[in-house]
Amino acid sequence: MNGKATTTRTKLERGRSALGPALELVHTGRAPTRAVLTSELGVTRATAGAVAAELEALGLIRVDSSPGSAAGSQGRPSHRLSVLETGPVVLAAQVHADGFRAALVGLGGRITATSPGCVAVMADPAQVLGEVVEAGAELLRASGLRCVGAGLAVPSAVAEPEGTALNPLHIAWPAGSPVRDIFAACVRRAGITGPAFTGNDVNLTALAEHRHGAGRGAQHLLCVATGHRGVGGALVLDGRLHSGSSGLALEVGHLTVNPEGRPCHCGGRGCLDVETDPLAFLTTARREPGPEESLLKQAGNLLRTEYDDPAVRQAAEALIDRLGLGLAGLVNILNPDRIILGGLHRDLLEADPERLRAVVADRSLWGRSGSVPILPCTLAHNSLVGAAELAWQPVLDDPLAALA
Repeated sequence: MNGKATTTRTKLERGRSALGPALELVHTGRAPTRAVLTSELGVTRATAGAVAAELEALGLIRVDSSPGSAAGSQGRPSHRLSVLETGPVVLAAQVHADGFRAALVGLGGRITATSPGCVAVMADPAQVLGEVVEAGAELLRASGLRCVGAGLAVPSAVAEPEGTALNPLHIAWPAGSPVRDIFAACVRRAGITGPAFTGNDVNLTALAEHRHGAGRGAQHLLCVATGHRGVGGALVLDGRLHSGSSGLALEVGHLTVNPEGRPCHCGGRGCLDVETDPLAFLTTARREPGPEESLLKQAGNLLRTEYDDPAVRQAAEALIDRLGLGLAGLVNILNPDRIILGGLHRDLLEADPERLRAVVADRSLWGRSGSVPILPCTLAHNSLVGAAELAWQPVLDDPLAALA
């Protein structure tokens, strides 16, 4: 082979190896133009242009070659890059204590369609997952879009590599249910192609927020969130979820924050899981939960609409103090550069941000750690978006192979 042919092949291989990193940059909004893509990839303009053109040919992104100059800019404007709105999607599903929902999610974390959702979770995981997958299949049939995979978020630690739900405490599923295998079988029966994945809902919240929301740009991101019941945590390090040796890291719900507090499902007492979740807030505020809405929605509405009520304010302050105690312990151990809060914890932060930040700073060992930014999650349906991220990952890793 002559030298020119070798050089051409080398450039082609280099360009193809850059397809995944380039797609991830566009997917996460970090490369809005071809100039930025060139800089981020560390390649020539010609290589970046070829990579963008190939991603466009695969039906994944759109290259706008005539965007017009921005106000005040000089020189020739760079081509703008964006995900293709009519491109492929993945099926995302979420199960929680008060129901389940399916959605179609495109690149960029863009939800294109959602099912109405269900407000009851049966004790048989196969029945539940069959129904949520069928809801997603209906969305796909109506959309006519190509589906390249599926992801599921569940309110349980998911053991790796088996994909079993070890402790679905707030839904009546048997411990150790093989949720990944059940979900994958339901996906195949529905005629949906592509791989199927399963993960813990708060882990997936953290992943979605890191790529598309309040966690974007953080190197060591700690996420703590209330679901419809209970409390979960997750850590993203250098863009990747830290799940531990078997997927069970960051079970923060079982940190003790009130030694004389409520009995916990784990056998302990006063855990974050039962001291700062929606039921704890309603109970502390002396409100009787009703059956008409989820506990999470009831607690959030109470906090937003009746905060001037002394009982509600005192309940909020009590939960903020317990949450702050737990966060301070995590800060001392993990030293994150950002904390994001979801569910009711987000509402508590917004109700009294200074109180929560003061508790964390007061209990932290170092001033630098004590002043870590604490922000609310910003994405709607972030667990669904995170479930979609699992399904998109093979495409981000190798677009050519995943779409072959």
